[in-house]
Amino acid sequence: MTIEQREGIRTMKAAARLVCLLTAIVSPALVLAANPPATPGPCDRACLEGFVNRYLDAMQQNVVSDQLFAREVKFTENGIRLPLGNEGLWFNMSGKGNYRFYVPDIETQQVAFIGTVRFGGQSETDGTLAALALRLKVVDNRITEVEQLAIRPDNTQQVTGGAGATAATPPRFPPTGQAVEAMGRPHEIFTQVIPENKRATREELIKSGNYYFTGLARNDSKGYYNFTDDCVRFENGMDVLQGQPDPQTGQRRRTKCKEQFENGSLNGIVSRVRDRRFVAVDRERGIAFAFGFFDHDRINWTWQLAELFRIEDGQIRRIEAVFHRAPYGINSGWSTYEQGMSEEVQDVR
Repeated sequence: MTIEQREGIRTMKAAARLVCLLTAIVSPALVLAANPPATPGPCDRACLEGFVNRYLDAMQQNVVSDQLFAREVKFTENGIRLPLGNEGLWFNMSGKGNYRFYVPDIETQQVAFIGTVRFGGQSETDGTLAALALRLKVVDNRITEVEQLAIRPDNTQQVTGGAGATAATPPRFPPTGQAVEAMGRPHEIFTQVIPENKRATREELIKSGNYYFTGLARNDSKGYYNFTDDCVRFENGMDVLQGQPDPQTGQRRRTKCKEQFENGSLNGIVSRVRDRRFVAVDRERGIAFAFGFFDHDRINWTWQLAELFRIEDGQIRRIEAVFHRAPYGINSGWSTYEQGMSEEVQDVR
């Protein structure tokens, strides 16, 4: 080896050491720039609602960033755990709908949401509408948990009349995404602020909301039904108590929540209401939001649902729910087997 060759090797090694040294010095700065320090302090209402908007933008753009998500974020869709990004609704969400109902929970730093999105479109406005129920958990200014129900038209058998329906069966209701979108905005009752001296505690709101599930499971018309006289219920965007048949006369008329629970029309319909997970409570507006499952063991049928309640003085005044059929006995992806089959209430924090 010549003197010139040896000097060349020394020069190359010195350059390599310099590159390594510069990398060691610069890399931490690059990491800090890509993943800036979290904003101190808890997230308020506007902040939590903003996380929903940022999440929807990220899903539409199919971009999972360190600025928005924790490295070990957990994601489920319709009870199934999936990698975050490019799977489930992330695969082909193409736009956002107009209906948006936020339930921020400042105490637990979680936010729940019912709204509409579009998927499979070529632009933001031409895709198919789906209803979306969502829960986000925020820790240190990043999303650590994502739980969502994507209720697409191809998985809402209640639209065509249930398990016995055929292709020729006329639709009973429009697809859930379309019906929720047509609601326009949350009813004004949900937006009314409860005076601070009349606000229920988190535990009281969950207890009041859970009475609904307990009264519905194996309903016998004799339970405790904590509804206001003007309570109504919307399911999948539809006022389901409008035009209900009278059990005695068969005539269709306006029914209220308490009357339906007491008139026998719900007797024995739902065999079990399980995995009752209250995931967000908005004390300022008296709203409790829960995920759960309605089982019908006689027909081997499960509804997977998100349901929220406006509660005033311990009484349920208005209910809104979205749901779809799921495999019988499915778990939420967040509960143990025992919790998933239990009818005990869970306060998710």
